[in-house]
Amino acid sequence: MDINTLFGLEGKVALVTGGATGIGRMAAEALVRAGATVLLASRKGEACEAVAKELNAMGASGKAVGFAGDVGTEEGVDALVSTVQQYTDRLDILMNNAGITWGAPLGDFPFKAWEKVMNVNVAGLFDLTQKLLPMLRAAGTVDDPARVVNVGSVMGEREMGDGAYSYSASKAAVIHLSKILAKELAGDAITVNSLAPGPFVSRMTAFATHDEGMRSKVGDDVPLKRVGRDEDIAGCMLFLCGRGGAYVTGAVIPVSGGINVMSGPNIFEQALH
Repeated sequence: MDINTLFGLEGKVALVTGGATGIGRMAAEALVRAGATVLLASRKGEACEAVAKELNAMGASGKAVGFAGDVGTEEGVDALVSTVQQYTDRLDILMNNAGITWGAPLGDFPFKAWEKVMNVNVAGLFDLTQKLLPMLRAAGTVDDPARVVNVGSVMGEREMGDGAYSYSASKAAVIHLSKILAKELAGDAITVNSLAPGPFVSRMTAFATHDEGMRSKVGDDVPLKRVGRDEDIAGCMLFLCGRGGAYVTGAVIPVSGGINVMSGPNIFEQALH
């Protein structure tokens, strides 16, 4: 079996939410380069259309289409599903990447920050997946299942919220929900896995990654001494979505440069040295 068979996605159809920027944009490019038709959706449809134009200009074997899609409300999810159905009757790959955050000190963290963040990051993710199940079932086979990739965060695994209480809790929920769905959907020839990224350059992390100096400072605190790159997301997506990942479900891929295994100070360090 050659590399193209393992990781190529010719003829596949994918939906990437939050596909205009950051990790979604990185994933979309990888999928297009691998031959997939990629539907890009985000609240800002014009941005997705612009990204689709950029991706189509690469001359890759796949193609991209961009449009508006909001997973923050049930009505928005319904509208997004209707739009997807205009382009395809089956869906091989669903990447639930759309997400928002909210940061504030503990004493000032507002009640509304919970509803807003959980609606997009968890409820919207679940609702969209649920409503696209017929299209995913239509695409999946025992030998080549349909794929759902949910974007969590290392902040959903480690106690490092830094004021993003609802965000961190939502990403922990995404990771656990992915495992539940993996168990329930395996019999339908659908795999469900999640990514737990560390720091990547994105609109959400712009406050800390907007220039090379800031990225270097952030990278110094990562065990592998850098922030994430496009190819880190690309590699994960091509593995999980290609034939090479057909037997993997319920996994959490820690794309975090080692943050997922960081530990605090060794309490016996002084005694040992």
